Amino acid sequence: MPEQALREQMVVLARRMNASGLNQGTSGNLSARIPGGLLITPSSLPYEQMESDDLVAIDFNGSLSAESRRRPSSEWRLHADVLAARPELQAVLHCHPIHGTALACHDRGIPPFHYMTAVAGGDDIRCAPYATFGTKDLSRFTVEAMADRKACLLARHGLVTAGESLDQALSIAVEVETLARMYLQALQLGEPPLLSSEQMEAVHAQFRGLHYGQSHGLSQ
Repeated sequence: MPEQALREQMVVLARRMNASGLNQGTSGNLSARIPGGLLITPSSLPYEQMESDDLVAIDFNGSLSAESRRRPSSEWRLHADVLAARPELQAVLHCHPIHGTALACHDRGIPPFHYMTAVAGGDDIRCAPYATFGTKDLSRFTVEAMADRKACLLARHGLVTAGESLDQALSIAVEVETLARMYLQALQLGEPPLLSSEQMEAVHAQFRGLHYGQSHGLSQ
């Protein structure tokens, strides 16, 4: 995709992220891979005011391109390190959804209480340990929690998802937040029973057969 078209798509998707309720205010951030690095949303700029030329081009070490006129998000390292570690992924989304963050405030991930936990690529959705925002530790914990996954919670912080497209990263975020809400509701009756590894493998096989969640969405 030409860079200008990618920039325009990122602006639209960033606004969708807030409109969906996944994020509030200027918190959260979004990135997409470009040759030699990534485009990322700028620091402290409301999405409704953001235009395509406000997006910041950086390399994987955080160096800005000469054309960039704003500072990148303070979480640029997290985005850069996830994309550097996972060459098959094209976009990273970070947000602070209410239900997912509520679980993360208890250092809890989402276990396989429902078959859709497979949407992130594994049997469960892990919670990365707490680290100060914008630090190397947070980035390292995120990369580790997302090994073989496309999503993780961040302890006392929020949610990170990644995808083969911007649309997929957003779709996974919506699914994870829905799961978090269902899990919190289920906990009102006590810990719900969990699906076995064999049952989850059958789900993964079914997903593979249906090409579920590939590239542009998650329709069954």
